[in-house]
Amino acid sequence: MQTSDLNKCSDLTIFSLHPSCQNGDHYLADMEGYFYIIKAKSFRRVTDLSTDANAVVQDLDPDFQHGDHYLGINKFFAVIFKRRGICRLTSGLGSISTDVKINLNPKSSIGLYYWGLSECCCFLKPVSDWGVEYCKGADLEKDDGLVDYSVHPDVVNFLPGGLSITRGPAFGRWENIKTITNDSDTPVTWQRKIIKKIGYNKEKMTQMTHNWKISPSVLIYSGDLTGLIAKWQFSFSAEYGGAQVCATKETWNDATDVEELLSFELKPHRSLYLWQYRLGLGDEPVLFCRDLIISNESNPPTEVPLPPAEP
Repeated sequence: MQTSDLNKCSDLTIFSLHPSCQNGDHYLADMEGYFYIIKAKSFRRVTDLSTDANAVVQDLDPDFQHGDHYLGINKFFAVIFKRRGICRLTSGLGSISTDVKINLNPKSSIGLYYWGLSECCCFLKPVSDWGVEYCKGADLEKDDGLVDYSVHPDVVNFLPGGLSITRGPAFGRWENIKTITNDSDTPVTWQRKIIKKIGYNKEKMTQMTHNWKISPSVLIYSGDLTGLIAKWQFSFSAEYGGAQVCATKETWNDATDVEELLSFELKPHRSLYLWQYRLGLGDEPVLFCRDLIISNESNPPTEVPLPPAEP
């Protein structure tokens, strides 16, 4: 995702990452137009993350390995070591041509993600009573001049866990789609077709991409992109607004009605309940799962039919 203003969501564009630029541990950019992908003990420098243009790979200096965050500020790189409460400034990641250590002030040490501008640095703050915000300031060592800005919802939707902020926490639950009751004094053989909805509520979810410009390099449609983001949201733990389930094997096509023939004998003055498992965000169902359970209990089943997401 690229935007010129997180607060106003200017020129928000979605790009594909070139295969060689994927799965990095950290990403950052400098003021000369280079992007850096840090992976383990080396880094890759490119001028375009979509094409891997002008790629150069170098070893990361041992003193800059295992950093918690990396960013470029003016002509320097900053490597943040949160547990040690320090930030190291250097003019090169591959060698220590300049190395200055500073102590992080408490307000600057809470960031979830950091990035640099020409004369200052920014960091994304944990969610507060005021929603998702980022902080902008000139110095990580001092808290003078730090200013908070809200992050536009269109940006939040793209961030990991962002859907839980704009749409509500994920849920997975059984919902009653039909109840059959025999009020007579004799057993009844019940045979009928029921209609259940299966698939992904694509139309509802793609509304969040209306202000996104999808680059031609992105080889998936906006509906598939939102489905991918939703899958990740469901896989997160409750701490990040997820349901901690893996839904990749469910039907992620546009939701459709499917008929199913059911036949059973219903005893006198008894009821049967048909339950379908659904995943959603907030109060809105997003994925109608294939799983269907028939029970004689009015309370929903307690089992979770989807496998747990990998940590």
